[in-house]
Amino acid sequence: MRGRDGPRGDGPARFQPDRPFAYTWAAAEQARATWMARFTPMTADEQLPELERGAHEVLLIADLTRKLERGAPLRVKAGFDPTAPDLHLGHTVLLNKMRQFQQFGHEVIFLIGDFTGLIGDPTGRNQTRPPLTPEEVQANARTYEQQVFKILDAERTRVEFNSRWLGALGAADFVRLAAHYTVARMLERDDFAKRYKSGQPIAIHEFLYPLAQGYDSVALKADVELGGTDQKFNLLVGRQLQSAYGQEPQVVLTVPLLEGTDGANKMSKSLGNYIGIAEPPGEMFGKVMSISDTLMWRYYELLSFRPIRDIEALKRAVAEGRNPRDVKLELAHELVARFHGAAAAGEAEREFVARVSERAVPADLPPKRLPVDAGGLRLPNLLKAAGLASSTSEANRKIEEGAVRIDGERVTDRALTLKAGADVVLQLGSRRFARVKLELGS
Repeated sequence: MRGRDGPRGDGPARFQPDRPFAYTWAAAEQARATWMARFTPMTADEQLPELERGAHEVLLIADLTRKLERGAPLRVKAGFDPTAPDLHLGHTVLLNKMRQFQQFGHEVIFLIGDFTGLIGDPTGRNQTRPPLTPEEVQANARTYEQQVFKILDAERTRVEFNSRWLGALGAADFVRLAAHYTVARMLERDDFAKRYKSGQPIAIHEFLYPLAQGYDSVALKADVELGGTDQKFNLLVGRQLQSAYGQEPQVVLTVPLLEGTDGANKMSKSLGNYIGIAEPPGEMFGKVMSISDTLMWRYYELLSFRPIRDIEALKRAVAEGRNPRDVKLELAHELVARFHGAAAAGEAEREFVARVSERAVPADLPPKRLPVDAGGLRLPNLLKAAGLASSTSEANRKIEEGAVRIDGERVTDRALTLKAGADVVLQLGSRRFARVKLELGS
């Protein structure tokens, strides 16, 4: 791992309590030269499908293609505001995209906004955000090491603090920087526009945040910057500033905000729909298993390290009758193993299966064999055929109410179809069960 010069400009390239991510700049540049010397690029056509996977927007895709076609490793930057040190799976969507670039041999820069954290990011705020103290910024930054390097390769990740260049800018430098952007353009930003129209105050220092973030790209000569969809304005400021400073504009790649376990709102600690990466293995496993079958595919796309072709194969298997619960078990195992290890993931899975089995399935439940054609049987019709609902209307209503489970997992998709070969336990409410085996027949 590489980081920035400490306050005294010395020290080895390792984490130290009083100086997070201490390293020497010269060592980082030497490492980059060594990296480039051994870089064996894949073609742009080979990289683009994975780099576009799960991306919300790429500005501009033609620019990214052209940069990749040059065959040299790109400098890929992502900034992290050290205001909330505890990460959840929603945060890892961006880290996963960084990892993809890293695996293709590109240089990944994990940028901690210790200077911009002193300003306070106004994104999505309807009032001025209190800035952090330097002590708060450093304390939060320390917690990143043990979390982010469960995804990123520590030895191939360059860690930077933007105070290294922003702290060196004088008053005249900031005036020259501000001259490259207009107030009118700043007020095009949605949160600023809303506050201005409603008469809410906007402090002058808040205009400095997107300028400072944009200047990070100038200082690092970034080829690509990654960020959430809510950061698009700031990322585009970086493109404009690079042009103003005579650099080739960076490509902006935004990733979506991951939905939480409720499937409706973005993952957020305040909403209680989050899955923390530091949560105990069993708790994390259970939360992943609680998401809907539909949301499962979204999590596969944005969180899984499995290739696209493998995920498509899983979708086909479910369409042909495989129980979605089994596929979700694979996802939960992968995510828990990533953050807690394979042994902990295996134990969490065994505990989950045992807990569901003991709670949901009566020991003497006889199987009911139902004939189905090649098209299978939709869930409402299956509930009626199994004797758990008097009509498909009742079955649809119970599904919408969240009262239906298959093998212990809540199902809310009325269009779910089970195919021949399925052997499942249906549950309606807390006491009504039926075990059904679907067999191809007339």
